[in-house]
Amino acid sequence: MTHIVPPRSVHLLLPGLMLALLILVTSFAPVRAADRDRLEAFLEVTGFDVALESIKLSAGAAPGMLGVDPGIFGSEWTRMSAEVFDVPTMHDMALDILSETLSDPLLAHAAEFYASDLGQRLVAVENASHLFEDDDAKSERGRTLIGQMVQEGDPRLELLNRMNAAVSSDDAGLRAVQEIQFRFLIAASAAGILELRMDPQDLREMLAQDAPRMRQAIRESALAGAAFTYETVSDTDLEAYAQALEHPQMQEVYVLMNAVQYEVMANRFEVLAARMKDLQPGQEL
Repeated sequence: MTHIVPPRSVHLLLPGLMLALLILVTSFAPVRAADRDRLEAFLEVTGFDVALESIKLSAGAAPGMLGVDPGIFGSEWTRMSAEVFDVPTMHDMALDILSETLSDPLLAHAAEFYASDLGQRLVAVENASHLFEDDDAKSERGRTLIGQMVQEGDPRLELLNRMNAAVSSDDAGLRAVQEIQFRFLIAASAAGILELRMDPQDLREMLAQDAPRMRQAIRESALAGAAFTYETVSDTDLEAYAQALEHPQMQEVYVLMNAVQYEVMANRFEVLAARMKDLQPGQEL
């Protein structure tokens, strides 16, 4: 399942927006949500289980948001961040939310597409991209491909833009960026690992001032990521994928999937902030 998300340092959603998105999806859903066995199969066939697993790769961005090098914490940082971004824990969190929100019709619609031959070929390249650990190499390759498309007037560029627009808007991505920073910094301040010399409203205003630059960065990052992910996928298959993503039911699925992914990230970063108070610079345990 393709996920057009911000850089790993900035993933999550406003709590109020999260609730609004879930209400939007469930307002069109029958009372009975999908059972957990079917949800497990859904996560696997769509590749959303791997997207959830890849959240663990974002942990390394936390010290940078505090302006410190993770290396100063020693080897204990690696152990602690792995405990917080525990894959089974994140998996169960996603299942808990989906079991209450994902309707059978939406589940069936998405699963039918992703279980197809085309769907499984797409999931294979998406899974590989999600777990590709070298962000710099990934971004560089994606930007190179985009530059070539622009220079050649390649219509493939429009296909990638269509896909990105179908699964996440720029504004949603921007709110995710702002909120992960806000919630992490507030949690870090509460844990005593950061002296925050402004009140929460001032912090929000400061983050909002950076919105134009961040919106553009999100758009460029998403486009480069898509170029990298689908480099080996034909234009014909990308056209079919764009059409599938633009279907109204798939749109609803992605609203919910993004909300789930962002909320899991938000939760883990807040827990990470609380745990960081137990670390000391240079600590080696």
